[in-house]
Amino acid sequence: MTMHRLARSVRAACVCIPALCLAAPAAAEVYRCDSDSGVPVYQGTPNGRNCRQIDLAPLTTIPAPKLPAAKPAAGAAAGQGGAAARPSPNGFPKVDASTQRERDSERRRILEEELRKEESRLAELKAVYKNGEPDRLGEERNYQKYLDRVQRLKDDIGRSEGNIASIRRELAAIRE
Repeated sequence: MTMHRLARSVRAACVCIPALCLAAPAAAEVYRCDSDSGVPVYQGTPNGRNCRQIDLAPLTTIPAPKLPAAKPAAGAAAGQGGAAARPSPNGFPKVDASTQRERDSERRRILEEELRKEESRLAELKAVYKNGEPDRLGEERNYQKYLDRVQRLKDDIGRSEGNIASIRRELAAIRE
């Protein structure tokens, strides 16, 4: 019996597919119907009370204008990279090398201080966490409160480790 159904559906598909391919593309039909509460409902089928087909104007699409192709900078075409490919605008403030070195060293000092603080925070969190078995506090008679605190500690440790990795990446990116 299932073979009979399968053969019938294959025959129906063989008849429908060419008919669908030959059919002209149809515009979407929109119907305005009244709902039970009297609110108008817009839908694609005329199912409901007092349905009327709405004539919609065809949509007009306008393609975006094409931008002219960007011309490479003279330095980039000659094989030079970096600043020659992206020249600074006129009047853009320039920083001499000694000032930039001072700024870089100040940034390095601040990042190293943040790294020390984050590492000490991580050590404190790990001491409290005790490999997933921290001491229960007096207010944690409910076991779920204890489990929630353990999860918060675990999340804090993961966040702190991520912060340390980010600070180390920033330190590695600073020029010497």
